[in-house]
Amino acid sequence: MERKTVNVVAAMIEQNGRLLICRRPEGKALAGMWEFAGGKIEPGETPEQALVRECREELGITVAPQSLFAQVEFDYPAIHLSMQVYTAVITDGTPKRLEHMDIRWVLPGELDGFTFCPADRGILDKITAERGNESCS
Repeated sequence: MERKTVNVVAAMIEQNGRLLICRRPEGKALAGMWEFAGGKIEPGETPEQALVRECREELGITVAPQSLFAQVEFDYPAIHLSMQVYTAVITDGTPKRLEHMDIRWVLPGELDGFTFCPADRGILDKITAERGNESCS
C-alpha cells in the first residue's frame, strides 16, 4: 500500500539568536515531541501563505517568510511527509501557546536537549552544521 503524501510547511523563527520551538499537544500524533511551528498546506495555498496562516493560528503572531532553509522528505508508518522549512521573522505580536503544550526560545546549541519529531532530525543537523552550537548569527 502506498503512503499518502502530506505537504507541510514549518517556520524557523529566530529572535535575538534564539529559535522558537513548540511542543506538540496531547491528542495529536507525536504528542509531547518538539517541532517548529507550522502545519499542512491547504489546497490553493502557497507554502508561504500556509506558513503565515499556521503561525497566526498556532501562536497568534504574524510572520514574514524569508527563505527556504530545508526541504525534508520523511516516511512515517502511515504517511510520507514532504516538509518545506522557511526562515521567518515575526512582524507583529508575541508568540502565545494557543495550540501547543509549551513554546520556548532556545539557542541552536540547546536543540539536542529536546526530543523532536523524527522528520525534524535533518533540520536540526543542518542548523548545527550551518549555525554552530551557540548562536544563529
